[in-house]
Amino acid sequence: MSDEPAPKNHFSIQKIYVKDVSFESPATPKVFSFQKWEPKIDLNLSNRHTKVASDMYEAVLSITATVSQEDQTAFLIEVQQAGLFAVSGFNDQESSYLLGSQCMNILFPYAREVISDLTVRGGFPPVILSPVNFDALYQQHLKSQNEKQASETQDESSESEQVKH
Repeated sequence: MSDEPAPKNHFSIQKIYVKDVSFESPATPKVFSFQKWEPKIDLNLSNRHTKVASDMYEAVLSITATVSQEDQTAFLIEVQQAGLFAVSGFNDQESSYLLGSQCMNILFPYAREVISDLTVRGGFPPVILSPVNFDALYQQHLKSQNEKQASETQDESSESEQVKH
């Protein structure tokens, strides 16, 4: 046996799973008659996480892909790719980064595979999503929150000024 103390920080994947999935192709079979397949893809990403036990979190990456051809929706896919992650020994800022960025980096390839598979099963060429920089998205989110807090603080001080006059 070793006398080494257990590592203080712990981050691990406990389970990866599809939480929800939907495929709709409202214009079939007409949509298959296009002479040339040049789809427009509208992609919407979001994520969330919830604490499910003392050091256990569920992280969910939601992706909605709407694929249109000649201003007509060819198909719509909604995927919620989820995972259970053990996170302990980190401060709030580090935990937030792990859950908001790193968990999404882990979940994204699974969601991309689900989307590609569903597209093919729906009779269309596969949609292969480009990589996403979740670190950059997380930083944008932090910046947006900081600006919002600064704006709210400024508004409160303006209201205080008005009350004094």
